[in-house]
Amino acid sequence: MSVEPAERTIRCLVAKVGLDGHDRGAHVIARAFRDAGFEVVYSGLHRAPEEIVQAAVQEDVDVLGISILSGAHNTLVPKVIEGLKEYGAFEDTLVIVGGIVPDDDETALKELGVAEVFGPGTPMAETVAFVRENAPKRA
Repeated sequence: MSVEPAERTIRCLVAKVGLDGHDRGAHVIARAFRDAGFEVVYSGLHRAPEEIVQAAVQEDVDVLGISILSGAHNTLVPKVIEGLKEYGAFEDTLVIVGGIVPDDDETALKELGVAEVFGPGTPMAETVAFVRENAPKRA
């Protein structure tokens, strides 16, 4: 009799990078992810890109959700992605961004490797479904 291995729980880091002090959305998505059965780590406010990278690597996350409303997404998100690449963690990490990002900037972020950008008012079920469908499958 063979036993199927238990599916690994999706591990997520919800991160607030930079000086953005608005974290209500980050708390809402963290709760939605927990309610969906994901393991969630929240970075807290005012984290440097390097701190986010370190947390993602140390926690061995499948998904890095960056919440940013400060308008600094074109500066901070590329630094996070570059840091993940330096640690060899980018290929195994689904990077998503939530916040206010203009369409042109969204295109540029996706070209850098951001899988999806979720704006204000995105239904939680849509974000959860995207993560379930796109999180890396690891043993």
